Amino acid sequence: MITISSASNAKIKKISLYTSRASARKEDGVFIAEGTKLVVEAPLPLLRELYVSESCLDSLDKESGRLGDSFLRITRELPEDAVIKLPDHLFEKISTMKSPQGMMALMNVPSYTFDDVIRGVEDSLPDSARTGAPLVLVLEDIQDPGNVGTIFRTAEAAGVTGIILSEACADPLGPKVVRSAMGAAFRMPFIIARDMPETVRMLEEKRITCYAARLDESSEYDKCDLTGPSALLIGNEGNGLSADITKAASRGIFIPMSGRTESLNAAISASILAYEARRQRNSK
Repeated sequence: MITISSASNAKIKKISLYTSRASARKEDGVFIAEGTKLVVEAPLPLLRELYVSESCLDSLDKESGRLGDSFLRITRELPEDAVIKLPDHLFEKISTMKSPQGMMALMNVPSYTFDDVIRGVEDSLPDSARTGAPLVLVLEDIQDPGNVGTIFRTAEAAGVTGIILSEACADPLGPKVVRSAMGAAFRMPFIIARDMPETVRMLEEKRITCYAARLDESSEYDKCDLTGPSALLIGNEGNGLSADITKAASRGIFIPMSGRTESLNAAISASILAYEARRQRNSK
């Protein structure tokens, strides 16, 4: 472990750049994970550097449980100069949180392929997703980081095998998304697609039935057969799915609503549909 106390240190300047600029993270193939529980759950092969505040380190020295043990395990695996202790005021300077917990990891971006997304990466999925038909979420232009993070978190819990995002979606490895996903961003295979209609057509060619979430010419979600290979297409918070993507999908699906509500939150819609697929598959 090394100690850095100057804001002008090259490592501090670099990590500050990563926490504030998505373009810098993308260019160097890294992302930020912040928060004690999130960091200790991070896959070691992806972990590049670990930053810890003095007060957090003091509390970990007194910690005799799982958190302290996990932190020691991580520090033993990393090179000495990859574990960096900072004074509290300097950690607060680089933090992405309003109330920093004192632990941050610089991670390498995982690399997945289209095939990973449609079959799942066996070691990274819960038991419920390791067998049976693919269940893919396709997200078009979902811009709220909290929505994207919640979708990742719920997708893992529901047994989704992978996620495809359009380029206009919120950064799936942005700090807010990673925090909202609560570790699922480490484990859920995902890709970013440049041509979404073509990607939907590729899914259909793989005999994965694509269900476009829309309000017209659709079947109610609990009347659609989601037990086979399926992809659930969720659109932008304000505009829904584009016409091109909707046309590329072979089926429509909708969630009935009472009262005067016109639409549901994108993350809520994705959650309802993913869990309906789980319900159907578990009842087979």
